[in-house]
Amino acid sequence: MQFNACSCVEPVAAHLRSPQGSCAVTRLLFLGLNFAPEEIGVGHYSTQLVEHWLGHGHEATIVAAKPYYPQWHTWPGYKAGWQSGAHGAARICRCPIYVPSKPTGFRRIVHYATFGLSAFFPAITAAIRTRPDIVMTVAPSLLAAPIALVAAKVCGARSWLHVQDFEVQAAFATGLLGDSGFIARLAKRFERWTFGKFDTVSTISSQMCKRLAQNDVQQDRIVEMRNWADLDQISPLSAPSSYRERWAVKTPHVALYSGNIANKQGLDLIIDAARILKDRKDLTFVICGNGSDRSALEERSGSLPNVQFHDLQPRAELGELLGLATIHLLPHLERAADLMLPSKLANMLASGRPVVATAVEGTGLSQEVEGVGLVTPPRDADAFASAIVTLMEDPALHSRFSAAARLRAETRWNKQEILAPFMEAAGVPRLAKR
Repeated sequence: MQFNACSCVEPVAAHLRSPQGSCAVTRLLFLGLNFAPEEIGVGHYSTQLVEHWLGHGHEATIVAAKPYYPQWHTWPGYKAGWQSGAHGAARICRCPIYVPSKPTGFRRIVHYATFGLSAFFPAITAAIRTRPDIVMTVAPSLLAAPIALVAAKVCGARSWLHVQDFEVQAAFATGLLGDSGFIARLAKRFERWTFGKFDTVSTISSQMCKRLAQNDVQQDRIVEMRNWADLDQISPLSAPSSYRERWAVKTPHVALYSGNIANKQGLDLIIDAARILKDRKDLTFVICGNGSDRSALEERSGSLPNVQFHDLQPRAELGELLGLATIHLLPHLERAADLMLPSKLANMLASGRPVVATAVEGTGLSQEVEGVGLVTPPRDADAFASAIVTLMEDPALHSRFSAAARLRAETRWNKQEILAPFMEAAGVPRLAKR
């Protein structure tokens, strides 16, 4: 999460300054649906944010759901009911939630609502017990955000909402919810009301900052905080990836998608492109991940000989996995443009490989990929396939984009440079690292 003042946004460090003075430990109450040991998506970034906070000598209490993502079932080893434990120097309360195996629109609402209900008493209790200076929550789940407001009110803390994606608007855009009728109107009003109640509202791109302003969030409360790349773990490989041998990949080129497999991604396009290019003997499509739409995607691929599916791989192997790619694939539904910025892009670039993405010209994703890959219109399988072939058959272009991708990851998605200003934006002192 990188701190930037958007062109329409005022810095917020002044009104978030710690009331306890420049040398005081600052206490954080963090409320989030997703957290470690989840290794991808929102949980990964929430975990690293809290760990960074702890690593600089401050204190934190965490209220989170039991891990379930991206498999959409509660992970083994977690018992029924609430569980307390530790995450590093922080105390963590794990809350029970309903996890639908097929997260349709209504079931997803129930899923989010159960987290709000089960997290209420742990969050309020933690606020009273620890007297935090800042109460921070993450959307998804927006339904739990009012709990953070109540907790902040109870203990006189400052409230901070971080928007990883506009889940209400994305639900309409991807067809999970109808965008008309009483429920739609209620959801939109709730979203706007919630955004307006927090002392600070942050999000991960300048385009998403503008959407916050369009939802009547005061400009001096908006902060841009980008996600980041794991630059120490992921770098361009100097030798073939070990996954070539593990997965018996014989072709010189690999078009790779790695991440969550759900309706927001528009991954049907990859299968359509694979079908167009099925007669090429020099290219394998690899889809690596889990999610609610994987079985449907596998069924759609049928017996295509140039497509492989694999489960999500351990985080420690991410560098080797991303190094398998000749080209990274990043399809994205046009209706979800600027409602989210795929966090997986940062690590794609860190691996030093070009990207083929789908985006509408002028959107945030289009601008992020410009100069490090090719952008094609959403849902245009022919153009998507053609872009893949272009990067395969033009070594000079591939090499130029590869070098530019790594450089962009280092300059625009650098974790240390991103998180240091976050601490300043939060108005807390940098104490000695533990």
